[in-house]
Amino acid sequence: MPTLQRALRGGGQSPEVSRPWRDRKRYVWLLGLVVPTLVPMSALSAGLTGWSVFWWSGPVLMFLVIPALDYLVGPDSDNPPDSALAWLENDRYYRWATYIYLPAQYLSLVLACWLWSGRSGIPMSEPDKLGLMLTVGGIAGVAINTAHELGHQRAQSERWLSKVALAQTGYGHFYVEHNRGHHARVATPEDPASSRLGESLYAFQFRSFLGSLRSAWRIERRRLSCHHKRVWSLHNDILNSWSMTAVLFAVLLTAFGWDILPWLIGQAVVGICLLESINYLEHYGLRRQRRADGNYEQVRASHSWNSNSVISNVFLFHLQRHSDHHANPQRRYQALCHADEAPQLPSGYATMVLLALFPPLWRRVMDPRVLAHYDGDVRLAAMSPRKERKLLKRYG
Repeated sequence: MPTLQRALRGGGQSPEVSRPWRDRKRYVWLLGLVVPTLVPMSALSAGLTGWSVFWWSGPVLMFLVIPALDYLVGPDSDNPPDSALAWLENDRYYRWATYIYLPAQYLSLVLACWLWSGRSGIPMSEPDKLGLMLTVGGIAGVAINTAHELGHQRAQSERWLSKVALAQTGYGHFYVEHNRGHHARVATPEDPASSRLGESLYAFQFRSFLGSLRSAWRIERRRLSCHHKRVWSLHNDILNSWSMTAVLFAVLLTAFGWDILPWLIGQAVVGICLLESINYLEHYGLRRQRRADGNYEQVRASHSWNSNSVISNVFLFHLQRHSDHHANPQRRYQALCHADEAPQLPSGYATMVLLALFPPLWRRVMDPRVLAHYDGDVRLAAMSPRKERKLLKRYG
């Protein structure tokens, strides 16, 4: 394990060393492509062994294997030197690691539909199909993260690929709301995707889903109005994204039959819930304060929870270095840096999502960290208006 830790941690030479810096994690990023290939690997393994447990490979990987590896490998807070950032940004190898996710993602989806339809000849019980649905939903959830990476880039082709990645879940409005809504309003009461102190994961998911949808529509309607274009047209980024989903589902239902519809809907719901679960923990309890002029302070590293757990970062394309992402939204994942100012989660996203499923346990772990971040002054934290009096009484 020490050898593995040395291989995965760190970014190479420090800036003071005269030898050229090299990215020691360069080829480790390819581990991120394990997720979209889970369905063919599961089908092959189940076919060879007859063990139905392989249909549950997604939940096992995300909530058992990755947390265990995060613990064993540990964190990595090293940053590339400033002199290497431009090189990292322009190396096209890293882009292909995200591009390849998409064909692998849809290969798994088509194969899953074939298996759900019963036309494969591989016997599957209802629990087997449920496990496969959760696995495909996990792939879809990570695909939203891949769409997140692509959607922030300047190239129109990458933004188009972002919508393609979102089509599996029908979450096309994320393309609009995240880039033009969340990044502008993060850690404020106006942002539906910023969770509040004492808010459960389940309450947040409902609030974030509806709030983000409404916000995205308002943003896109305002943009189209400024360009003198109709809202109900394919110029609308929400509608053209949803159209991709409609075409995709229509093709799959035509090819494999209506029996797959419940599983298609189920995997989309799982993917959306996984994405919103990650949203929940990224800004939990953190709040930007208002300045004397009534505007909110500038977004800083202290407004996002970070985690340097190596394995989760590899599988999520450095999403856990979230503070630097908000400071530099168009910076590519391989160049994102650790920020000392950012509050740190006790573990990686996979472990924290699992913890968030149990609200009392989540609050016991995270609420004291929020209070410590604000030096015990709960009035500085993000609080729900309904719960503010209760939280002030408990922590004030």
